[in-house]
Amino acid sequence: MQAFDAIIIGAGAAGLFCAAQASQRGLKVLLLDHSAKLAEKIRISGGGRCNFTNRELDLRAPHKYFISDNPNFCRSALSRYTPNDFIALLEKHGVAHHEKHKGQLFCDRSANDIIELLVRECEAGGVERWQPCSVLAVRGGDGAFEVQTDHGLSSCKAVVVATGGLSIPKIGASDLGYQLARQFGLRLVPTRPALVPLTFDKSQWAPFSHLAGLSLPVNIETGDKKHRITFLEDLLFTHRGLSGPAVLQISSYWKAGTPIWINLAPQHQVLDKLLQAKLNSRKLIVNELVALMPARLAEAWVHLDPAWQRPVNEASDKSLTTLAHSLTRWELVPSGTEGYAKAEVTAGGVDTRDLSSQTMESKQAGLYFIGEVVDVTGWLGGYNFQWAWASAFACAQALGHP
Repeated sequence: MQAFDAIIIGAGAAGLFCAAQASQRGLKVLLLDHSAKLAEKIRISGGGRCNFTNRELDLRAPHKYFISDNPNFCRSALSRYTPNDFIALLEKHGVAHHEKHKGQLFCDRSANDIIELLVRECEAGGVERWQPCSVLAVRGGDGAFEVQTDHGLSSCKAVVVATGGLSIPKIGASDLGYQLARQFGLRLVPTRPALVPLTFDKSQWAPFSHLAGLSLPVNIETGDKKHRITFLEDLLFTHRGLSGPAVLQISSYWKAGTPIWINLAPQHQVLDKLLQAKLNSRKLIVNELVALMPARLAEAWVHLDPAWQRPVNEASDKSLTTLAHSLTRWELVPSGTEGYAKAEVTAGGVDTRDLSSQTMESKQAGLYFIGEVVDVTGWLGGYNFQWAWASAFACAQALGHP
């Protein structure tokens, strides 16, 4: 039986980074993953260029960017390993990168640059990696664990669970992390797909399904008056519903059975422009709308009501008001989401009440949880990767403490 200081289960972003950091602090580290391919979620992220962090992260208010039963849990780790720290690591390895939008940083070349960087960091510390390798059982506790795998039995002082969530099962997502949490008596916050497209009943969506592929900037909202969440991002129509950054963001906050509201022309005062056009124009209403939004959307919209299929100067103020309201306060109740298959992350997970925010150690001594498996879910735009780096770093510091 081989002995290690730490065995890390899961070789994704958090697992790789924790292994690298812990090994470089002098620990003997074994990294396990059941998948034959290394860090597939990194590889496919950001359109293949990996949105690896976000430089707009405000460390004074992390709860603004993260969803959790205790949003402030992430503050300690994020303040000790910042976006600038990870950027410095990229620069050390010569990985070229750029800012795309709202602080979102991407590799210039490929997400493989991040994977190769993490592998090199692991190699620098002498990490032993078994992959593919299935974990069959974890036994023990209090700094004396045994991990049974299909490669044999190993012992360790600490077990780090970095198994991710349930999102994108086709690249190997599993519920092993949640199983281990339950085995050792930890609480779980119910999981659900997050950063995921929204779907609608077929009949409800029939007037809009032909708009699939159309994208435009919108303002999108959900929640009650006390807890209203708003994003200004791009929306994408699909055959089954809505996607794009705006919808992915709002999906993490949306609750089943409740509405979302969309302003399809947030940069325009739609009613004012229509009433002004009524005084000065004989164009069809649809032609006036084309100046405010994509033509396909304007054409689909006026077909929702015969009163909108006429010259603007012949329309009543009431019908123009109704039209403007429908465009700037479009209310929809999604029937559901595209589920874990299309979700970028999993919300919920290991309850932070059972973890140390300083070290990521659970109430079971020697057992740690990092990354997506924890009930910490970031906004779209690099925040989830930054949580992976930061929680992994906090854990590695604790593992390497004498």
